[in-house]
Amino acid sequence: MTIKPSDTNAPVDRLKIGFVLAKSFTLSAFSLFVDTLRLASDEFDRSGRVLADWEVLGSTRHLIMSSCGVKVAPTSDFVEPSQFHYIVVVGGLLNSDTPIDQDTVNFLKAAAAKNVRLIGVCTGSFILAEIGLMKQHQTCVSWLHYQTFRDRFPDHQVRSDRIFNLDRTRGSCAGGSSAADMAASIVQRHIGHDAARNALEVLQIERARTALEIQPRRPLSIESEDPRIRAVLIMMDRHIEGTITIPELARSVGLSRRQLERLFLSETRSTPALVYRRVRLERAKQVLLQSKAPLIEIALDTGFENASHFSRAFKQTFGQTPTQLRASMAD
Repeated sequence: MTIKPSDTNAPVDRLKIGFVLAKSFTLSAFSLFVDTLRLASDEFDRSGRVLADWEVLGSTRHLIMSSCGVKVAPTSDFVEPSQFHYIVVVGGLLNSDTPIDQDTVNFLKAAAAKNVRLIGVCTGSFILAEIGLMKQHQTCVSWLHYQTFRDRFPDHQVRSDRIFNLDRTRGSCAGGSSAADMAASIVQRHIGHDAARNALEVLQIERARTALEIQPRRPLSIESEDPRIRAVLIMMDRHIEGTITIPELARSVGLSRRQLERLFLSETRSTPALVYRRVRLERAKQVLLQSKAPLIEIALDTGFENASHFSRAFKQTFGQTPTQLRASMAD
């Protein structure tokens, strides 16, 4: 199709998106995505499907239950997937072994074979990965689901610092309000900048966040407006076992090790290595207080070579050993 320049509003072929809703899908992510399309498709909130069109696809017309209990009915059976520019899989709760049925699996695989772009929203990326459609692509997931994704798909590329990712034929989105940002990015690409901006304004969203925006979560109590610091903190939190190196952390935000160290000293008055150790010790302290796991197990899980090394670092940071902390909680 013809891609419309982002700064014009000339008519183009309608952007067409098909939605696949999993069992217990997240209603907010779906509604924000589809409402961004709706508001970008027409002027003055008339909801006409002028510049965009969409369908909720299903193997049956049975109602699909969202995680909050609201049900949505498919509007179309499965049709030729190549008539859509994107097919968006909206996931939700990870409590079902079969979030979609086999007919839906077959449809998604057929769409992939025809190079239709597939997008996983919220845990929709888990569904695409489960059926073998994300292995060659970097997947963006919520920090909440990062470890689960790594455990299930250890040979996949995954990150939890960005809000969404869109590459050649795949997309993934952390969910929540970032669904509107991803939808706005697609609208801007296919319809125009003005349409994307107007849609978000009606939704009372001040501005569209790009794929480079950092997920709004800060480990520890470190406050920094620098997105590179925030991204590195999340990466540290996601590699709590201590397996990521400082040079790797630096490269993840486009810096050299020396540049990252200068940035941390300027913003946090500490080095990346010391902050990383603090992140791991904070997690160890949390596990100590919430479980009866052996000290050696906690030490190894948080990247310390043995229990003795762990105890020394813990006392240096918190003023008492792990054993003393547990004993004080038992009193």
